[in-house]
Amino acid sequence: MTSIIKVQDIQNATGDNIIKEASNTITIGASGDTTNIVGTLQNNGAGVGGTNTPAFMANLASGQSISDGASTKVNMSTEIFDTDSKYDNSNYRFTPTVAGKYFVYAQIMLTAYGADGTAAGLQIKKNGSTIHESYERSAQNNNFDFYIHISATVVLDDDDYIEIFALQSSGSSKTIYQGSLYSFWGAYKILT
Repeated sequence: MTSIIKVQDIQNATGDNIIKEASNTITIGASGDTTNIVGTLQNNGAGVGGTNTPAFMANLASGQSISDGASTKVNMSTEIFDTDSKYDNSNYRFTPTVAGKYFVYAQIMLTAYGADGTAAGLQIKKNGSTIHESYERSAQNNNFDFYIHISATVVLDDDDYIEIFALQSSGSSKTIYQGSLYSFWGAYKILT
């Protein structure tokens, strides 16, 4: 035998709603209340909890030369993971196709960078336009390896794409070092 209880509101002893249903929205608790959940809260991947996808991470498979003074797309072709196949490793572009806020991060290492005071940077480009930049300036007067980092939260529509570009001003071409320890980038959807 199955029992069904149909109610719209459940109230506490003082008449405050502790569960209220209106237009297919269920409100638990009142303003200022604390809601404790005992056991496991399950969901269908949306709403409470959810997932941080689409998400990907890729690295540079081989060294890449970048010219002095030019903004150059970093050719990160080796996928470490790609949850929804949204990273195109032939044009080094992430097109999540799901609108939302995304945390984007990148790092490169330039080898034997160079002279005191020269700068290098990373750019996050959205639909071809720079939206975030990060620069580092060398502080030594000899050749050394040089790391540049960037991270930002980016708002993307379902048809936006992002890419990573590098630039440097050492006076000659420099090489971005390959491998997942040195040069990589990725992004994931932030739960909001």
